[in-house]
Amino acid sequence: MRKLIALFMLAGILFVPVFANAQDASADTAATEATQAVETPAASPTVVDDEIVAEEQSFHQVIKEKFIEGDPVYMTPVLICLILGLAIALERIITLNLSTTNTKKLINKVEEALASGGIEAAKEVTKSTKGPVASIFTQGLMRYSEGIEMVEKSIIAYGSVEMGRLEKGLVWISLFISLAPMLGFMGTVIGMIFAFDTIEAAGDISPSIVAGGIKIALLTTVAGLIVAIILQLFYNYLVAKIDSLVNDMEDASISLVDVLVKHKLTGK
Repeated sequence: MRKLIALFMLAGILFVPVFANAQDASADTAATEATQAVETPAASPTVVDDEIVAEEQSFHQVIKEKFIEGDPVYMTPVLICLILGLAIALERIITLNLSTTNTKKLINKVEEALASGGIEAAKEVTKSTKGPVASIFTQGLMRYSEGIEMVEKSIIAYGSVEMGRLEKGLVWISLFISLAPMLGFMGTVIGMIFAFDTIEAAGDISPSIVAGGIKIALLTTVAGLIVAIILQLFYNYLVAKIDSLVNDMEDASISLVDVLVKHKLTGK
């Protein structure tokens, strides 16, 4: 529950400034146009160098301008998918990095503890170590008195539980990857419908009439695809990280069983 609340807070922190900036930019644009209409006489048109204006605009300003041109009604859901997807991805990245354990060092500590203090000393070592590998070791050591076969079964069963915890949240990122292009395509369809309605009302086909609807259609589609690409990169990184952790868990589990068998044979 705390993680869910933190995600919503992070999404709100990221989303509110963007939406506020978009509204401010829209208001500033309207005010600028009104001022220019008042100050500039109709008989003396002003020549504006579009290339100089384009160079002066920053990347952030271009993004805000395109967000407004694409219509915030259709662009906002796509932006929400990006914010929530990034929030979940960042939370998963932090969690997975904290779950990484130096398995070789842990195995050496467990083996030394077994030699010096037995099973209880080894349990203290694993309990004081964070990460899924240490948790699996703890479960295996707790079943040591029941035999090596029970240790192996316990490791396999609890390994599945830890794997499920590592994959937590990936389904939501996958949802946003699929949802963002769908929302973009929905904006495309709505924009084209708006363009055809405008043509029908005007009774004429001219670029100026259909340009608005087509622009909305194209901008929402591009936004949805960009969001899907960004989240897909994070998703693939998380999947690769989880696979690496799972491989470490399997290798470390085999090493632990070997250490326990060796300890049982030596009787130390």
